[in-house]
Amino acid sequence: MPRIFALTLLCSLLLAQSRDEPVEAPQPFRVSTDLVVAPVTVYDHDGSYINGIQPEQFHLYDNNKEQNIHVDIAYQPISIVIAIQANSHVQAILPQVQRIGNLISPLVIGDQGEAAVIAYDSRIRTLQDFTSDSDKITKAVKSIYPGSTSNRMIDAVVEGSRMLDSRPKNRRRIFLQIGETRDLGSEFRAREALISIQLANVEFYAVDMSRFLSTLTAPQVQPRPDPLPASAHPLPGGVPSTPTTIATTYGLNGGRAEFLPLMLELLKDAKAIFKDNPVELFTKGTGGSEFSFYKQRGLEEAIQKIGEELHSQYLISYNPNNKGEGGFHQITVEVSGRTDVAKIQTRPGYWLAAKFN
Repeated sequence: MPRIFALTLLCSLLLAQSRDEPVEAPQPFRVSTDLVVAPVTVYDHDGSYINGIQPEQFHLYDNNKEQNIHVDIAYQPISIVIAIQANSHVQAILPQVQRIGNLISPLVIGDQGEAAVIAYDSRIRTLQDFTSDSDKITKAVKSIYPGSTSNRMIDAVVEGSRMLDSRPKNRRRIFLQIGETRDLGSEFRAREALISIQLANVEFYAVDMSRFLSTLTAPQVQPRPDPLPASAHPLPGGVPSTPTTIATTYGLNGGRAEFLPLMLELLKDAKAIFKDNPVELFTKGTGGSEFSFYKQRGLEEAIQKIGEELHSQYLISYNPNNKGEGGFHQITVEVSGRTDVAKIQTRPGYWLAAKFN
């Protein structure tokens, strides 16, 4: 009898806990949020940034419900985590990356900003915790060296979101990833990482290392000997279908409106839709941008463009008035009284467990 009572009590405690923390959202992921931050970039018909929009001209809708928003037009200090791929596959490209440390302070974080530097291969190494000292940032970037063949990019995103979530709420939280778009060996899934950075109000930026260039310059990996004779391997089957089914159905590599169904499919079913390119999921899922480079000059230009975009954004924050609606909350932003607006870029939404006041 005591055993039955103990088991019943344990089940009751677990059930009560699951109402606050669903089983599918393991630590360190929170499942509710009080403040949503939506960075907004507004472009004209020439693709240039539009400045001077007044706060009252912005209208934000959360699941089609207009919100009472606060628009920051004054500069807010930036906290940024710089995550650099440092496995053996990109060792020929790392010397270019090591030379951009001195650009981070003047172009990206500014006078009041701070940066942390991590490197990832089979490990996630913190080379420099948050600091405003530009010399320390430069030294940390220069100290990166190639490691193993693994590429735990998604795990690095989760670690970066943890670091940024500890920063004060009055600071903008930016994650800058410099590496390839693929992941090899992470323990976390892209879905978990996306929820983590969305709940922490992190904006994701990426500077992609060319996978073609890294493959050409990577040291040759000796294959393991095949224990089976050639005759034991089956012949290839028919001609495989072209990999455009998902792109045609959901709009892969398309604009924000076409991207949303694809992200929702991932959040609902935890499918590995973004297995080959989780970077696209993180940038579009947070309202960030993705750049690429082949040479040193291209890398420096990408850092400069990221800085320009960050310092041209409007920052909208609000406390949702529809917290009882669990699941994915879609965000749309409109600007009234302006005829020169051609495109508005922001995060498509965020994941929220139902919360009743």
